[in-house]
Amino acid sequence: GDSDDGGMGRSRGGLTSKIHALVDAEGRPVSLRLTAGQVADCSEADALIDTIGEGDILLADKGYDSNAIRAKAAERKAWANIPP
Repeated sequence: GDSDDGGMGRSRGGLTSKIHALVDAEGRPVSLRLTAGQVADCSEADALIDTIGEGDILLADKGYDSNAIRAKAAERKAWANIPP
């Protein structure tokens, strides 16, 4: 069962959490989301991508590799550069 641990996730090292950040070209935060450590990175992409716009380039690491993320970026007329 799931317990309410304040957003912290459990791992072998104990409690963990992740910050998912969308930043602009200068590295300034545009949107931040906090999840438990065991949550898949790609699960947070939907909310983050809602803030990108036409002509933007989405650079992401391989944790965000999914056709759904690329398709959503394309819907918003942005280009996704995500390694497989």
